[in-house]
Amino acid sequence: MIASRRCRPQALDRAAAFRPDIAFLDIGLPGMTGYDLARRLRELPALQKLQRVALAGYGRAEDKSRARAAGFDAHLVKPAELRALQEVLAQA
Repeated sequence: MIASRRCRPQALDRAAAFRPDIAFLDIGLPGMTGYDLARRLRELPALQKLQRVALAGYGRAEDKSRARAAGFDAHLVKPAELRALQEVLAQA
């Protein structure tokens, strides 16, 4: 996903061009964590209204707190339940 620390990941460029309303981001991404990606997305002026949802295999209170600190609006534990996905989508 990222060639070097100096390059912008393709996800940032694509998100800025597409301007989605919501993004579900896996925490365990290669080259850049989902936490880092959420922080970088939050910095883009075109994506200030983007709702960021963390998808993680961990659901402890510390994990949810770390996701909020990184700029996520919601935190879902994989596999996410349909009802939880529907609630997040309804808020977008």
